Amino acid sequence: MKIVSPFASTGLRCLGAGLVLLSLSGAGALQAADTVLGTGSNASSGPVQTPTNPKTGVWTVIRGAGSSATKPAPATATPSSSAHSPAPLGALPPGSSAAAGDLQIKGFAIAIGGALKADNEEVWGRIVSLAGGKGARFVVFSTASEDPEASAKQAIELLQRRGAVAEALPVAPKFSWVDLNKVVRDPALIAKIKNSRGVFFTGGAQERIVDVLAPGGNATPMLEAIWDVYRRGGVVAGTSAGAAIMSAVMFRDAPSVINIMKGKWVEGKQIDRGLGFVGPDLFVDQHFLKRGRFGRMIPLMMAKGYKLGLGVDENTAAVVHGDEVEVIGGKGALLVDLSEVKTDPTLGAFNVTNARLSYLDHGDKFNLKSRVTTPSALKLRGDKLDPLAADFKPYYTEELFHIDMLGDSTISNAMSYLIDSNRNEVRGLSFDALPKPGDQVADLGFLFRLYKGRGSYGWSTDEMGGEEYTVVNLYLDVTPVRMPQPIYAPWQGSGVRTVAPAASAVERGDGS
Repeated sequence: MKIVSPFASTGLRCLGAGLVLLSLSGAGALQAADTVLGTGSNASSGPVQTPTNPKTGVWTVIRGAGSSATKPAPATATPSSSAHSPAPLGALPPGSSAAAGDLQIKGFAIAIGGALKADNEEVWGRIVSLAGGKGARFVVFSTASEDPEASAKQAIELLQRRGAVAEALPVAPKFSWVDLNKVVRDPALIAKIKNSRGVFFTGGAQERIVDVLAPGGNATPMLEAIWDVYRRGGVVAGTSAGAAIMSAVMFRDAPSVINIMKGKWVEGKQIDRGLGFVGPDLFVDQHFLKRGRFGRMIPLMMAKGYKLGLGVDENTAAVVHGDEVEVIGGKGALLVDLSEVKTDPTLGAFNVTNARLSYLDHGDKFNLKSRVTTPSALKLRGDKLDPLAADFKPYYTEELFHIDMLGDSTISNAMSYLIDSNRNEVRGLSFDALPKPGDQVADLGFLFRLYKGRGSYGWSTDEMGGEEYTVVNLYLDVTPVRMPQPIYAPWQGSGVRTVAPAASAVERGDGS
């Protein structure tokens, strides 16, 4: 295997953060990309490779109609799931035997990426207004919190400041005097939930929420009552841990992002089932751009058979209603489409080619069914960025290389930079600079190559002061590389410098 040199010229810029829409797609996604421009075409099915067996570490190639499957190959660094679809809990309201197509969810799922500020009027106001506005009744679950009393008090105050009537329910493992088994079946508390128009989950440890409301994967009467509110048109909102539970599968207690990429996770320990308010087909994660969590989202989605994922950044909310996702608040989120993802199982570590990324800012919308992106009115009044247009005048010209591609908002900054530059790609690395003793994959790192392709467009505006971007259809390759250990050594001071030759096309991953 060729080793890519981590040394390259740098040109770092600071750009605003937003929502990143990541679509892991191959050639067929070029048709799907057209839907962003409103042509209405659909992606065709193509070769898909999905890791399948966590016990043997085998990856199986799944191909579209008319294609023959290749033989499985071992993958030593990426665990996987034997299931091809997410866990069923939450795919339908608990207790319902109706088929998905027969069930109409009228409510709003609001996933907040954590660190929601008290003065974020757009998010807090939308939560209350969607529940009916002034006088709307809310129940608050501080189940995930280390200090549930304080967390509940703060959430109640902020909801009531916007006109809601809110109260907390004593449902938290940290309340040692509460019998949780009885509380989740208490008729009086369940009645309070059913009489409300909104349910709010605070942050903390998301496994506490799931373990209390759905122990062993079995829905309690209290969870069924929450689903009843949601079905009838109410709001189910959650911040941080409260956002993680929104999908049918969630990160329970995950290690660092780089360790997830290296395959250091175990089903049932770092990964578990969520409550599924956004349905069985959408994966949700939080603190997203701030903590570079797109690196952990993609491997999990591949392992669990997800095609779509939504990662929401801090002080930001994604409002999911039917097929529509709207981004509001401070920054943005990430939507992942794995419908035609490609990977090379012979590399023995996590890798992806032709991932399709779109970066959405606050006010932008995305339709989960049509895959159409609608920029905010603010962006549409700004500049359209089309790298293929004759009158395209890019702002940035320097080559860009990021030493830590999983850094704070690095991926969204790189996308904004690339769409407004005369460069065709931005590259970067991610690796563990302080591996633990005995780590058998201490030298495993990853090379990221972000590049323009068919359908790469963007919008920019400085109407509100700083430059803001919406970017659609950039592409991403992630390749495992070997990093030297240690990654640096003392300078010898001999006065002689050895300059490494430029990387070849193969080493750069450019292909033919």
